[in-house]
Amino acid sequence: MRILLVNDDGIHAEGLEIIAKTLEKDHELIIVAPEEQRSAQSQAITISKSLIVKEIELKGINSRAYSVSGTPADCVRIALDQLIDKPIDLVVSGINKGLNAGMDVLYSGTVSAAIEANIYNLPAIALSAQWIDGKIDYHMAAEHGNYILEKSKDDLIKNNIILSINTPYLEEKKPKGIKVCKIGGVIYDYYIHENNGENGEKILKLEGRKDVEYEEDTDRFYLSKGYVTVTPIHYDLTNFNLLDKVKGWL
Repeated sequence: MRILLVNDDGIHAEGLEIIAKTLEKDHELIIVAPEEQRSAQSQAITISKSLIVKEIELKGINSRAYSVSGTPADCVRIALDQLIDKPIDLVVSGINKGLNAGMDVLYSGTVSAAIEANIYNLPAIALSAQWIDGKIDYHMAAEHGNYILEKSKDDLIKNNIILSINTPYLEEKKPKGIKVCKIGGVIYDYYIHENNGENGEKILKLEGRKDVEYEEDTDRFYLSKGYVTVTPIHYDLTNFNLLDKVKGWL
């Protein structure tokens, strides 16, 4: 297959390097990624300034690679519009440094890059690995991401599917298995008051997350139990159950 590889952690991210080396063994690969870390950019695109695209040589990687001075969604758009001269079969986004489970998919640049590809009628995989206390297992994520790709590629391409894959960090143990499941619920972030500014303004910093109970049969729940999770997603936010009700209001 011909695969476009993108991410949100930047062109020199370790996760991108590891999945690139895995994929290019069996597939033709082109890499287009932000020049620097652009996490939590969601579906943002650059409209107010020009973008700079550079061809980059990545050590140990044979595939063509480009950096873009923009967001993950920018990378997909520019790759498809300017850098790729043959049809692409699939877009892979990742490996992200940290999970993209539950409602984090709405903030994630990694997942949004996959959704951007799907807007262009391309199937896509978003691949994310759990990060705990500075530890992450990119190799396990690459292995399971590639396994799921090989098992699903025919249906992925035929049905234009987006898969969000998350892998747990297990201190060199193997995952218990793979669970296909829905995304989990919301985990609320909290901020700390660091200081006051000269004019009386508050200086706040995002510090962490509040503890919650994970809902069963969700990605957060199964990841906490040591499973790899796979969730099919789509970008149509229409609440079809309420269409007729809202028509009745009007």
